[in-house]
Amino acid sequence: MSKGKGGRGMGGMGGFGGGGAGGNMMRQIQKMQQDMLAAQEALANETVEVSVGGGAITLVVTGHQRVQSITINPDVVDTSDPEWVNDLQDLLVLAVNQGIEQSQSMAAEKMESITGGLGSIPGLGGLLG
Repeated sequence: MSKGKGGRGMGGMGGFGGGGAGGNMMRQIQKMQQDMLAAQEALANETVEVSVGGGAITLVVTGHQRVQSITINPDVVDTSDPEWVNDLQDLLVLAVNQGIEQSQSMAAEKMESITGGLGSIPGLGGLLG
């Protein structure tokens, strides 16, 4: 005998209705999403600072991997020396790359504290941080 609409099936919700463990899981997922959004907003105001070349260049990068400032120490600049200009360019590239890497690490740690490692599940493509 088949059960009609009044039967005791899954309630049309695939087991994730408003009550029981499924409802609790949905609330946890929604809270995690809210926490992740708040963390993303907070990262815009958090920064990392990188100094290269013995203090020749200092760079500040936000948690969103945006360069906020670059400071070149005027005491070490010699623009009349072509070799120094090349070195300065190399130092700028190094500083930007280090700043971005440190900013990404900071963001990943923040997301990891919220998701508890869920961001590394294959197939999610970084959707969780």
